[in-house]
Amino acid sequence: MEEVHLQTAPADFRFPSTNQTRHCFTRYIEFHRCLAAKGEESGDCEKFAKYYRSLCPVEWIEKWNEQRENGTFPGPL
Repeated sequence: MEEVHLQTAPADFRFPSTNQTRHCFTRYIEFHRCLAAKGEESGDCEKFAKYYRSLCPVEWIEKWNEQRENGTFPGPL
């Protein structure tokens, strides 16, 4: 049987509290900025995707993706 290795985003000194909402949002933005800079084909951005997916509730991600598609995302992309 294959062993599963679970891992979350590493600790980040910018987010010292237990409330990880801002950490989640920042990692989501970092991922999309990375894609814009390096392109979808680059594997360099995948670490940011893993980070935000481990920190953010699925409902938030779906909402933000929809907002990006509609041009109403509130973050600086």
